[in-house]
Amino acid sequence: GQHELFIVLCASGFENIARARSALMFAALAASADYRTVLYCIQNAVDIMVKGGIEEQEKPQCGVPTLRQRLDEALEMGVEIQCCTQTMANKSIKEVDLLPGVKAAGAMSLIEMTSRSKGSLSF
Repeated sequence: GQHELFIVLCASGFENIARARSALMFAALAASADYRTVLYCIQNAVDIMVKGGIEEQEKPQCGVPTLRQRLDEALEMGVEIQCCTQTMANKSIKEVDLLPGVKAAGAMSLIEMTSRSKGSLSF
């Protein structure tokens, strides 16, 4: 049947990598528990989903998982990643600039999905 929907909203970007990593980790966990999980990125979180952004911005720390590792885990678990089209427009980011598998989605889709989700978390 239709998997129950779980939403993770992330507004944190390279200014708070720990929060962004947490958003990805919780999204991967929800997906592993068989929720259809959507990670919706607004504001600074969109920067993380731009090709080359992580490599340019993140300084890996010893013993701490990198954003790239968390992102790869989330995608492997089947997390759907969406970026807010309004944020993208404000930052002059086009859909072709996003990482493979990451899609642009309007704000109304977030409201619609959240209204029928089993739960949501924000980072």
